[in-house]
Amino acid sequence: MSYLVLARKYRPRNFLEMVGQAHVVQALTNALTQQRLHHAYLFTGTRGVGKTTVSRILAKSLNCQGPDGQGGITATPCGVCQACTDIDSGRFVDYTELDAASNRGVDEVQSLLEQAVYKPVQGRFKVFMIDEVHMLTNTAFNAMLKTLEEPPEYLKFVLATTDPQKVPVTVLSRCLQFNLRPMAPETVLEHLVHVLQAESIPADTGALRLLARAARGSMRDALSLTDQAIAFGSGKLEEATVRLMLGSADRGHVFRLIDALARGDGRTVVETSEALRVNGLSAASTLEEMSAVLQRMAVLQAVPSMADTADANDPEAAEIARLAAALPADETQLLYSLCLHGRGELGLAPDEYAALTMVLLRLLAFKPGALSGAAEKKTLSEPAAARAAAPEALARAAAPAPAPAPEPEPEPEPAPVAAPARPPAAPLQVPAPARLAVPAVGAPPGQVLPVVEPAVPRPPLQRTSAGPGQPGSPVVGVPVRVQPESREESTPRAAAPLVPTEEGDFWHATVRALVEAESISALVRELALQSQLVARDTGHWILRVERESLNQPTSRERLQNALAAAGHAVQLAVEVGQVTDSPARRNQAAAAERQRAAEDIILNDPFVQAMMRDFGAKIVPGSIKPVI
Repeated sequence: MSYLVLARKYRPRNFLEMVGQAHVVQALTNALTQQRLHHAYLFTGTRGVGKTTVSRILAKSLNCQGPDGQGGITATPCGVCQACTDIDSGRFVDYTELDAASNRGVDEVQSLLEQAVYKPVQGRFKVFMIDEVHMLTNTAFNAMLKTLEEPPEYLKFVLATTDPQKVPVTVLSRCLQFNLRPMAPETVLEHLVHVLQAESIPADTGALRLLARAARGSMRDALSLTDQAIAFGSGKLEEATVRLMLGSADRGHVFRLIDALARGDGRTVVETSEALRVNGLSAASTLEEMSAVLQRMAVLQAVPSMADTADANDPEAAEIARLAAALPADETQLLYSLCLHGRGELGLAPDEYAALTMVLLRLLAFKPGALSGAAEKKTLSEPAAARAAAPEALARAAAPAPAPAPEPEPEPEPAPVAAPARPPAAPLQVPAPARLAVPAVGAPPGQVLPVVEPAVPRPPLQRTSAGPGQPGSPVVGVPVRVQPESREESTPRAAAPLVPTEEGDFWHATVRALVEAESISALVRELALQSQLVARDTGHWILRVERESLNQPTSRERLQNALAAAGHAVQLAVEVGQVTDSPARRNQAAAAERQRAAEDIILNDPFVQAMMRDFGAKIVPGSIKPVI
């Protein structure tokens, strides 16, 4: 008897054996129990989460005849009747599986739909299961739309796909959609324990944790990796063997790296990276494991109470809690981000281990403590460099300075008015940072003045009653006046709606005649288009504009000359105010009306409506232009 792989041997036979998809199982169980059956189902999800398995269980539930042959539609198929056994073995005549990845044309779909006209031969329902349905061509989708919308009462469609975004919305709207979620590592670990106990195969918990994480939410991948690990370990599953098979980094290396980064120990970081190279462990797996550990550390730092609810059987929980306490939260976030971006750089480097070393050294270089230390060294080295670069200035400073000339005594000033007594100001307390003893230029020989770099801003000086020019006179800061922005620039004025007026009709026709005759151009044309004719008599017209920049004497004079040439010898007066009826506003309103009319013509066209209804066509915004 040939060996049957674990993924096929332990495929669930009913809904009770399904793992990790409780939301789908509950919905289908209730529907089968209440006889509320849809004619088409769509199951989506990543590989190995149970899409085909759910389809087969659903087909058995619809066609189960019971052990005595008198059963009906049920949520718990018996598994022993003719229909259940034939569906499990893949020879049930009324259950058809079509692989759309290799049968994606319209001919294959039409040959499948030709069977829909015939009633079931052996079972209660015909079930058409189309796997990877997103691979079908557009013509094939269109061929099945009508049958998918209104199939015979004895026909059920089951569609499965890993990429529902590629399925047309016309198909999605005809199906009841269920999203099968990727399984959590804990769920996969629990199922692997159950399978290996049934197979009587000893396994370490650490090895199963590695397999559960490597499966990435797919139960089929987890069982396939377990098969490989059993063969690799000669019938035993040990953590070291599984780690070697997967090429994943030992969590001990990861903990050592994070601990060295927390302490700023570059030597340990480089030595650990070299150990990973010697052991042939995957660089990408190392950064992935570091990201997983840093994520758990960030959770503990944000919610410290999570440490009390940690799994007691997890040997890594204590070490992760220690690292979370040793590394600041901001550094944890920084390391996590750099690890994620570093994985994308591994393929760009000629050697992935060299790229791994560079990522680790970048983590060390971006450590806030390292940056502050470098800045401090740079700050301290600048005065020393300046002192070494100016020996002549120091020599001149050491020479005796000439005695200053005596200053004349100031004349006595009238006594100031007595001010109210104030408490004496406390002397400024300047912290003592690093001091450098440098001889001051112009100081007496042998006298050394300290150069102090203040670490904190000084408090403001208090006003005293001393006169001007005296040591106690205050230094008063005068605030700088900031010119406010103009009202027009800071608060833009909202455009008023178009309000047609009788004068506006006349002014619009006049301006249009001037523009067509090319009598006005540039700023003069803008003045005419943007203005509103407020009032007019035989010799005077009053125009109104919203922007002061349009009210220029030159433009106003040229517009007046153009009007005179057109037979309107008048004097123009221009004022600034709100405009509600101008030729420009009328032109915009007319253009908007033409645009709406053009869009209505396209949207009401029967052919366009048919394309949008049957094929999901969409009108590209901005593509409709009116024909002038």
